[in-house]
Amino acid sequence: MNEAENSDLTETFMNRMREQQELLRYRMKQIKHKIAVISGKGGVGKSTITVNLAAAFAMLGKQVGILDADLHGPSVPRLLGLAGQQARVGPPGAFPVKGPLGMKVISIDFFLSEEHTPTIWRGPLKMTAIRQLLSDIVWGELDVLFIDLPPGTGDEPLSIAQLLPDINGVIIVTMPSELSRAVVNKAITFARRLRLPIIGIVENMSGFVCPKCGEKIDIFQSGGGKKLAEEAGVPFLGSIPLDPRVSMDSDKGALFVVEHADSPVAKAFSKIVKKVEVYLKENEKSSAPPK
Repeated sequence: MNEAENSDLTETFMNRMREQQELLRYRMKQIKHKIAVISGKGGVGKSTITVNLAAAFAMLGKQVGILDADLHGPSVPRLLGLAGQQARVGPPGAFPVKGPLGMKVISIDFFLSEEHTPTIWRGPLKMTAIRQLLSDIVWGELDVLFIDLPPGTGDEPLSIAQLLPDINGVIIVTMPSELSRAVVNKAITFARRLRLPIIGIVENMSGFVCPKCGEKIDIFQSGGGKKLAEEAGVPFLGSIPLDPRVSMDSDKGALFVVEHADSPVAKAFSKIVKKVEVYLKENEKSSAPPK
């Protein structure tokens, strides 16, 4: 390849990147609020928290979207009963799959030929995929877009931080154990270094409430999330108690907050949603141009 051909290829690539960046800005302008859900480690129920928080917002009449940004272990489609669905592609771009409560959902799973096909990608490919899942998707107008990120502080969270400089903030999910608290501290440091606003911490699996007698048993201790929030100087959004029905509903693709609206778990989600709403309203006021 001679120098002229190489220059043409570089120019074509740069033009494509500029076009995609413009498209990204256009798509994201239609979305009022963007919230990422992260955790320092796996196994804390982050994706379950994401879909139920999104559903709780949708139940309030909000237009809600969910981006499953976990490229290697996407679980949002199965949690929402959308496993096996395919995204529809047209001239404007790819359209989100319609989920429960009218939520718009996108996952890498919707573009794979089979559900069990693994995604074997390195860093640069993951950055490109995340950019396309934001810019090439016809999201339309949304009140809130929830972004479910994989555990840790790797390529996907870093890509979101770079691509969405105006993101409203991140919700950090932990559980009461000391191990989880120690690792989640890294997620807090990560968010601060990248100047991602921290909306608050949610403690999942915080005690088991007996469905027969109502007594609470702290299987994994309790209060760790609140203590972590106090030590780090970030808001504590609330605790989600253990309920075996959460796991059952997740396996069958049903939303717990919809199926068991009067349960302690659903009520805990409602309290967290109210705090997030307050945060978003205050965020709107602070970012509004002066009159």
